[in-house]
Amino acid sequence: MGVPAFFRWLSRKYPSIIVHSVEEKGKECNGVRIPVDTTKPNPNEVEFDNLYLDMNGIIHPCTHPEDKPAPKNEDEMMVAIFEYIDRLFNIVRPRRVLYMAIDGVAPRAKMNQQRSRRFRASKEGVELAEEKHRIREEIIQRGGYLPPDEIKERFDSNCITPGTEFMDNLAQCLRYYVADRLSNDPGWKSVTVFLSDASVPGEGEHKIMDFIRRQRAQPNHDPNTHHCLCGADADLIMLGLATHEPNFTIIREEFKPNKPRPCALCGQLGHEIKDCQGTAREKQGQHDEFADTMPVSEQEFIFIRLSVLREYLARELTMASLPFPFDFERSIDDWVFMCFFVGNDFLPHLPSLEIREGAIDRLVNIYKDVVHKTGGYLTQNGYVNLERVEMIMQAVGVAEDNIFKKRKEDDENFKRRMKEKRKRMKAEQHGPAYLTTGQFAPQALGRRDRPEPVQNARHQAYDMRMQAREQNNKDAAQSLKAMMRNGGNSSAGPSDRTDSRGMKRKADDSDSEPEPEDNVRLWEEGWKQRYYKTKFDVDVTDEDFRQRVVKSYVEGLCWVLRYYYQGCASWKWYFPFHYAPFASDFKDIKGMFTDFEKGTKPFKPLEQLMSVFPAASGNFLPQTWRNLMTGPDSSIIDFYPDDFAIDLNGKKYAWQGVALLPFVDERRLRAALADVYPDLTPEEVKRNSLGSDVLFLGKSHPLFDFIQELYRTESHEGTEIPPELCHGIQGTLNLDDDPILPDKTVESPIPMLRDISHNSSIGVKFKDPEYADGFVFKAVLLPGAKIPSKVLKPGDWEKGNREPWRPQLGFNPNRQQAHLDQSSFRALSMCHYGTRLVVKTRRTGWTVSTVSPETSKPQQTHLFVEHMVLCDDIIL
Repeated sequence: MGVPAFFRWLSRKYPSIIVHSVEEKGKECNGVRIPVDTTKPNPNEVEFDNLYLDMNGIIHPCTHPEDKPAPKNEDEMMVAIFEYIDRLFNIVRPRRVLYMAIDGVAPRAKMNQQRSRRFRASKEGVELAEEKHRIREEIIQRGGYLPPDEIKERFDSNCITPGTEFMDNLAQCLRYYVADRLSNDPGWKSVTVFLSDASVPGEGEHKIMDFIRRQRAQPNHDPNTHHCLCGADADLIMLGLATHEPNFTIIREEFKPNKPRPCALCGQLGHEIKDCQGTAREKQGQHDEFADTMPVSEQEFIFIRLSVLREYLARELTMASLPFPFDFERSIDDWVFMCFFVGNDFLPHLPSLEIREGAIDRLVNIYKDVVHKTGGYLTQNGYVNLERVEMIMQAVGVAEDNIFKKRKEDDENFKRRMKEKRKRMKAEQHGPAYLTTGQFAPQALGRRDRPEPVQNARHQAYDMRMQAREQNNKDAAQSLKAMMRNGGNSSAGPSDRTDSRGMKRKADDSDSEPEPEDNVRLWEEGWKQRYYKTKFDVDVTDEDFRQRVVKSYVEGLCWVLRYYYQGCASWKWYFPFHYAPFASDFKDIKGMFTDFEKGTKPFKPLEQLMSVFPAASGNFLPQTWRNLMTGPDSSIIDFYPDDFAIDLNGKKYAWQGVALLPFVDERRLRAALADVYPDLTPEEVKRNSLGSDVLFLGKSHPLFDFIQELYRTESHEGTEIPPELCHGIQGTLNLDDDPILPDKTVESPIPMLRDISHNSSIGVKFKDPEYADGFVFKAVLLPGAKIPSKVLKPGDWEKGNREPWRPQLGFNPNRQQAHLDQSSFRALSMCHYGTRLVVKTRRTGWTVSTVSPETSKPQQTHLFVEHMVLCDDIIL
């Protein structure tokens, strides 16, 4: 979900959904590393059945991390990915299923966003190289020091796209990794492992959801399966809610804002490249032994409990006096649908709806009124009731004018506050221009001796006035000198401005930053006319065009909801505009959508590369395909502009803006590729084909003998899994073309890792259960599903019940609770939220904690604390 602010908003509004993970660390004895025993009970006091990994959220930080040195080569990248998965497995400890899903070819609706990201990455890489060269020259000319510019090949993260050699190698490495863990790690022995690599079409998280959806529709599915999904995208929260599984948890890295990053020029911490002064690096250690290391604190993980979020939403969405029975599961689906209006990966958000302005709360309030009026919900099983959606849009449209005016007012107030804050900080930094002495001198707080008595107030006041006048005269003289230096101008230019002390000020120190030009001015009359003219180059009176935009957006809303609840309705549909219409434009939308085209197919991997790559990443493509991106006689050269505009669209930073790239015409692309398809080598043809999921398991698994028998009899027909042998999981098995078989050596694709000579795992192709055309997956709680125990405070306590409410801080509701002593409370009272602590507890020993509202209030502190130490900075 393309909404960076969504998780921040959600975690602040519903804070109890988050639990910090407890992670056991491996030990070292006599130089031998002893790994964690993952067969033991989970230290988080909860047992998970299935762990799903959205692998692209692991691949990116492992291949090009932002807060530590990057791996030197591809082999180190693969090892880093293995270690990351090991760490997640250690924390979660799944007992039934591990599902690893890598992004395959995406639907066209998603490919447009991928195209924008990859073109931006290429553009930013070129701009960074130019900026580094320019600043390096400036620093060297003024005698600064910089380390020699290493000629190092830049890792192009665009290679993390289906169809590249990198992704093919990654699939081979993961097969080796799974075989090694199944053969050697006792914690994996009963786990069924699924690998869906980049050759399998679909986004990683949606392949996972499709697996869950199809399994829960089978009669043998356990309705109380506890799912854990790893990923940082906000849309995983929506997808988890959409499953209607009562036990669903998300694990992700804890977000830590403003993490220090090394300067891209000198490699030192503490400043950005634009502020680099070229100073010599300080010695790291007594003998500079830490010269090539960067101080890095290991990232911690948090759990997001969707069962608790469901409790919050039950409070938020429950409505009384409805003309029909209230259905909480239906209201959850409607809430998920309404969140699409503030942003997603497939549609631009409506101009009047911003999360930070309370857009979701506004939509919920409108929704409650609409449900009372219409007598029904907005959605059912992923299908939208457009007539009711129109009522919500019209209600938002009525308020649009006031929303835009308030946005401008809030923005101006924010700028004013920031300007005043900068002035205060500057005054505090330089101190006051004049301080009185004697009887009226300021006294330090807490001073025990009494201030001097006033002897002669008139004389003292006279002295104060004269000294202040003298200071003002000095300031005036400085201003006059500055004006003379600037040729009589009363205000200096950016390079020669002076402050009250005659010191030059940098351009960055000005009280007001240059604002991007906004030609639309949504806060002024005529905003709709200017919006359509500026963004679409059409007149607002062109009703047909506006209806086309609205129709496409309505189709998009139906497509996205279907994608979340039923799977991909159309591989070829996409929103063909860069901007969204206004809420007030949604009129008579009931008949704008009927259904999507049937039988559409995904692109092949190399076709997707041609659709999302800029010419700068053409080295990942065959030569003749690459020429279509750069050749002057190419019929599709217009798809690959060297430069393109980025419309900030009211935002401050370029990454928030809209990349104005041309949309790829599928028919023209396929016509151009028809001439170069014969040039593919056998290896490229293989990379360009679509694959299938692979299932792996070890010798102790009940299904092992069944699969081994399939290979022995060389069965070439699809065979159904006996659900009783695999925790109720169903699907079709087919023999793998290049199988991993027991007692056969598995060669290591990474030189630094050895071959698996005693392999005890087996792999086979897997296909999800098939359903008839038109089958609808029901968005309901399954029979037999047990709702987890309540965590939040009950809505109504019995009269006279004075027992204080105590929040459940972990997964275990029966955990013993202990309080901090009074000295600890006094220490906590001096801390801001977010302060780091080192805490010794009876359960975990010495651990790291963070001051939060729960730990700072005596009646809400339940940390098992034995001892506590305050720390400004912690490196463990």
